[in-house]
Amino acid sequence: MRIGVTGHQERSGIDWQWVAQTVRAELARTGKVTKALSSLATGGDQVFANAALSLRIPVLAVLPLEGYERYFYGQGLTDYRRLLDKCESIQLAWKGDPERAFFEAGKYVVRNCDTMFAIWDGAAAEGLGGTADVVGYAQEIGKHIVHINPITREINRM
Repeated sequence: MRIGVTGHQERSGIDWQWVAQTVRAELARTGKVTKALSSLATGGDQVFANAALSLRIPVLAVLPLEGYERYFYGQGLTDYRRLLDKCESIQLAWKGDPERAFFEAGKYVVRNCDTMFAIWDGAAAEGLGGTADVVGYAQEIGKHIVHINPITREINRM
């Protein structure tokens, strides 16, 4: 089974420790996971990748565009580089609008997994390719979604 992720980068009110524990528990509960797919964005994607690696699940880093690293800073950049060194990666060749590239990477993750983890508060996306857009695409094509709401601390299967 292949599990993908989409998730918030930053939101006030998120207890990232709870998210990490929940993602790890959900991955373990899922059973035989053969691959975890993540774009390694700061926040939910990095939490998911760390959890998968801690369970010895190989991670495929889906890099939306060349020079993706320039969208990271501080600890997020350090964590991105550390995680990338531990992952297989695929470089998508999107040219043009970066927001569109992020959405295309999200759609790639959706198309190439069996189940999506959505670390999402349920709100609309703040820009094209945000978590809500990726969740909408996953729903459109009938993917099983595990919705982990980092604000209400609820888990729903969609």
